[in-house]
Amino acid sequence: MEFLKVSSKSSPSSVAGAIAGMIKDGVHVEIQSVGAGAVNQAVKAIAIARGFLSPIGIEIVCIPAFADINIDGETRTAIRFVVEPRFVRGGSAADIDERMRLDSQQFQPLFKE
Repeated sequence: MEFLKVSSKSSPSSVAGAIAGMIKDGVHVEIQSVGAGAVNQAVKAIAIARGFLSPIGIEIVCIPAFADINIDGETRTAIRFVVEPRFVRGGSAADIDERMRLDSQQFQPLFKE
C-alpha cells in the first residue's frame, strides 16, 4: 500500500490538492506522518482538502490509526489517516436513497447478531 508521506515541512495546501485530486478520481487515500509537526501538517491538509471538496458536493471522513514502522533500523510509531468520501450531496431523492442503501450494505457485517 502506498501512502502520502507528510513531514513537518510539507505544504498543507499541496498535500490538500493531492488528497482532493485523488478523492475526485476515486483513489483510496492514506496519509502517513511521524512526529507531532508532521501530524499537524497532515491534519491541516485534510481540513483544507475538505474545503476544496465540500463546495462541489463531496464530503470526506478521516479515520486515524497507529502504525509501527521501521526508519533506519529503528521502530517508530506513525499516525496513518485514511481519507475517504462519505457521501456526495445533491441529486434526486432516489439517488440519495440508493447511496444510503449502498452505505448500509457496506457496513452490514458490523451489525450482524
